[in-house]
Amino acid sequence: MQWLLNLLTIAQVLCALGVIILVLLQHGKGADMGAAFGSGASGSLFGATGAANFLSRLTAAFAFFFFVSTLGLAFLGNRKPEAPRSVMEGVTEQPARGVSDIPTTILPPPAGTAVPADAPKLPPADNTSGKSGQANDIPK
Repeated sequence: MQWLLNLLTIAQVLCALGVIILVLLQHGKGADMGAAFGSGASGSLFGATGAANFLSRLTAAFAFFFFVSTLGLAFLGNRKPEAPRSVMEGVTEQPARGVSDIPTTILPPPAGTAVPADAPKLPPADNTSGKSGQANDIPK
């Protein structure tokens, strides 16, 4: 869909430039009016009224494509993106975490905290390094 929007934008800019250039290149009907009042010889007051020449037909074609691209851009610009039909659309199913999946690390209480008598006992600390093993033991 984005490619169509880009294509219509490029077409609109090129058509606008084409119309501007072709209008500036054309010989206006009012330019012959001075010739009718003595500045030169002219067949009629406002110039020849024959069939449209190549430049005016090309200008009309550029103007037509300019308006078509403008309508296309207006239509594409006002479209709302497709909303999901459900809140859960696109969500992948994941298994629920059970009680056994929750980590059960028990940290020792901070130093100086009173521990109730019925509190569970902590496992013995690993004393391989010769220290007490508690993070709260700071030398004073």
